[in-house]
Amino acid sequence: MTTPPPTTARSWLREHSELGVCVLLLVLGALVLTDALTMDVDITQRGPVGPKTVPVVVGAGLLVVAVLLAVDVLRGGRGEAEAGEDVDLAEPADWRTVALLTGVFLAFAVLIGPLGFPISGALLFWGSAYALGSRHYDRDPLIAAGLSLVTYFVFDNLLGVPLPGGPLMGVL
Repeated sequence: MTTPPPTTARSWLREHSELGVCVLLLVLGALVLTDALTMDVDITQRGPVGPKTVPVVVGAGLLVVAVLLAVDVLRGGRGEAEAGEDVDLAEPADWRTVALLTGVFLAFAVLIGPLGFPISGALLFWGSAYALGSRHYDRDPLIAAGLSLVTYFVFDNLLGVPLPGGPLMGVL
């Protein structure tokens, strides 16, 4: 009989990598609960169920799920790979796409104030399509502009959620 190789801390962490998700859920739940419990809602409270209720329930749920998942992982539970997944784990990650999408989202966050949603949203939609591999330079900007304008109209006029219009505020 051969003896099993000694387990190092690194190999133990690799075998129990789901604990990282547990830590993320735990931190997120604590953050949501802290924010909800320190919320000042005296003015908006009109009944027994106020603005704190949903964040407290969500935060507590995140904490419970984090603990239950950690217990399952420590007892030997493993996440099962999806049968229909066609990801080749031998291929390296596509960091160029990740960087492009990150840049597009950050640019959107910076530009939504000065340019408004219709223009920055069109740049977001077009930039995301480009980052994900679309190379239709004549069609994509038109689709992005149309999608951005429809989204702006639906949120601003139909749903009553005000979005910044930017320089197009008087036109739209």
